[in-house]
Amino acid sequence: MQGKRVLLIIAGGIAAYKSLDLIRRLRAEGAAVRCILTSGGAQFVTPLAVSALSEDKVYGELFSLTDEAELGHIQLSRDADLLVVAPATADLLAKMVAGLADDLASTALLATDKRVLVAPAMNVRMWEHVATQQNMATLAARGIAVVGPERGDMACGEFGEGRMAEPVDIVAAVATLLGAGRALAGRHALVTSGPTHEPIDPVRYIANRSSGRQGHAVATALAALGARTTLVTGPTALVDPVGVETVKVETAADMLAACEAALPADVAVCAAAVADWRVDKQAAQKLKKTAGAPLALALTENPDILRRLSEATNRRPQLVVGFAAETENLAANGKAKLDSKGCDWIVANDVSAARGTFGGSHNQVHLITAEGMESWPEMAKEEVARKLAQRIADELGAGEQTGSAA
Repeated sequence: MQGKRVLLIIAGGIAAYKSLDLIRRLRAEGAAVRCILTSGGAQFVTPLAVSALSEDKVYGELFSLTDEAELGHIQLSRDADLLVVAPATADLLAKMVAGLADDLASTALLATDKRVLVAPAMNVRMWEHVATQQNMATLAARGIAVVGPERGDMACGEFGEGRMAEPVDIVAAVATLLGAGRALAGRHALVTSGPTHEPIDPVRYIANRSSGRQGHAVATALAALGARTTLVTGPTALVDPVGVETVKVETAADMLAACEAALPADVAVCAAAVADWRVDKQAAQKLKKTAGAPLALALTENPDILRRLSEATNRRPQLVVGFAAETENLAANGKAKLDSKGCDWIVANDVSAARGTFGGSHNQVHLITAEGMESWPEMAKEEVARKLAQRIADELGAGEQTGSAA
């Protein structure tokens, strides 16, 4: 993202406070950030704060003689490499669909010839309204990229979908759209993520505590390096990564079938926490509790997706990376998994309750290869993903050079 120019449009919603963190993160990645602050956005964040973080002038008035003389709205929209609207309110999204240009933000969006990324943020009922959903479908058909929204508690006291995506996820989407480094251009990456749900009866299932955040972050990081990325994910509450083909599955068998359908791939990263067992025979109706009578379930071992992808066939990816979720003896258990699965690398991490890895924002991993083990410090899962993606790019690049030399 170094040297790229982002025009950030901050619309009027409570999520505007996150735009300050977004500016900081974009700057940290090397992007130049110029901001348009709408009159509504200025009710939540001040021009002074936005200017201080962006280290640039803040624009807001369409009919400002000074701003138009210095940098007209046409040039403002076209000087950027990417336009980002965060938060993108229902009102501004509707203006984009209708092609309105009644303020600086909507005018810049109408005048631009660059890609646009929107991060919707609004009340759940506004998000679910048929008008908003039709507007989003129209924008998607026009090639507008979307990140979020997420589900969660809202400032209005309601719960549901409509929360703006977190700044770290918006930055990842920006990196993907800007093609921040194309070391994996022309490569196909397959990533698995999340838990699997193995049905017991129509209402119950066997699962685990995986949130899918690490796997989704890996898919995002690989796409940001230019890889055509297929993400096969079990049930999660996460939004689909921008620029990634997302295939949603439920069971381990579904996940295996989706992975095999996605081949061939240059690299496969198996970050999903796949259930080891499934119920031998799913009950057709909800099982009833009988007082004093224990329930016995007959379990069958699920297919081993990592081992299947690592098998020596002409469809085997050049590099297969597995994850080992352990609660003790990380090095020994990770090395044993590397040997038994036949993969090339294992990323071992401690998922014991005390670490808070499952469902948490940070991770500490150990990269285990045939050459030994490399321990990484604890960092945000997105940072782990970016570091792993770069190592993958380095490995595939080295293999390509070796092959060409031969």
